[in-house]
Amino acid sequence: MENLRSKILIIEDEKSMRDVLRILLEGEGYEVASAADGIEGLDWLNRDIFDLVISDIKMPKVSGFEVLKRAREISPDTLVIMITAFGTTESAIEAMKLGAYDYIHKPFKIDEIRLIVKKAIEKRRLSKEVFLLREKIKATYEIGNIIGKSPKMQEILSLLPKVAQSNSNVLITGESGSGKELVATALHNLSHRKGKSMVAVNCATFPEGLLETELFGHMKGAFTGAICNKQGLFEIADGGTIFLDEIGEMPINLQVKLLRVLENGIFRRVGGTTDIKVDVRVIAATNKDIKEAINSGTFRDDLYYRLNVIPVNIPPLRERKEDIPLLIEHFMRKFTAVGKGFSPDALRLLIDYPWKGNVRELENVIERTLLLTDADKEEITPEDLPEEISKFSEDMKNIPELTSEGIDLDRIIENLEKQYLLNALEQSRGVKTEAAKLLNLSFRSFRHRLYKYGIKLD
Repeated sequence: MENLRSKILIIEDEKSMRDVLRILLEGEGYEVASAADGIEGLDWLNRDIFDLVISDIKMPKVSGFEVLKRAREISPDTLVIMITAFGTTESAIEAMKLGAYDYIHKPFKIDEIRLIVKKAIEKRRLSKEVFLLREKIKATYEIGNIIGKSPKMQEILSLLPKVAQSNSNVLITGESGSGKELVATALHNLSHRKGKSMVAVNCATFPEGLLETELFGHMKGAFTGAICNKQGLFEIADGGTIFLDEIGEMPINLQVKLLRVLENGIFRRVGGTTDIKVDVRVIAATNKDIKEAINSGTFRDDLYYRLNVIPVNIPPLRERKEDIPLLIEHFMRKFTAVGKGFSPDALRLLIDYPWKGNVRELENVIERTLLLTDADKEEITPEDLPEEISKFSEDMKNIPELTSEGIDLDRIIENLEKQYLLNALEQSRGVKTEAAKLLNLSFRSFRHRLYKYGIKLD
């Protein structure tokens, strides 16, 4: 049944040769079209989609090379086999350089044709299956570049379309690099506000005065340097969405003004006397513990409850390792690394790595690895990965295995700490202050540890 769905186009100016190929391939169960020259062949390619094209090289009007070039432009996924006269190896090599799948010498053997065509159709079938699988994965595990099949990410992916339809405020929490802005963007694009603006501002990058004018605008003369009236981001986002990243860094005085906007959509520009009313959905994000900030007095609890109508917590990448292969595949497509892949050992290293920088760090590593790996190398191996990943793997190998008999954790930690102290001293050539810096310890703490383990220097 698969052969019946495979379509082949034969382009050959010799009628006898064309008929032999057509009868042979139809006998194998393929659907076959034929053309007497390159012009007719290109006409077929413009009207239909073929899995395979078999074209002679030397033809009047339009050569097989031109057919090959145009076929690659019109239908890049269609495979092309070139027919060349026996002995013209140069033509065959040129065809392969131009992207031909394979070539056949005249005169050819029937069994040879059958085998080459069978392999080409099988390759085309597998390519279709990979494409369909990727589309299925994309539909199942991806919304707006948010990717995951882990239970927590599936929960988020199923939540987003529902939340997007409301106007409720959303508070996204998660570590830096986990994808909070991607979630905010997806919420906007899935909502009825998608035709309006979505503006984003990082609250941690502005001093208090500048952040206020950035959000709410100012009037001419409101302060030194205010030479004209300026719209704030809330005005620009009217009818759309505003994304307040690192909301935990917003100064406490400015939080009061934000709270008023959340309650009734009204604010005033800095130096202004007129209320401005807007219709803006607020999505906020933070990597801080807001409840701890409330307890310390740096964040208002009433603002927290206004923002946290719908909470979305993005787990760190180290807690959803099953998502890493999907993310790698996504980044490979993003950086157009078609045809490349990771060896099982390299993939295992990437899955085991803790990814303190989360998805952002993984993306950077994939981009760097692809950039520095030989372009002709189809499989990326552990040797191609950044040193910090392979080094982490080596360090993990030295950790004793936890058996049913148990381990002496205190002794293991003490031995590990002592070894690092000695290594730091060796690298610093006995200079204690430098050794302390290597371990990110104060000199006092470093000296205390030397005394604790009886480490003396000559």
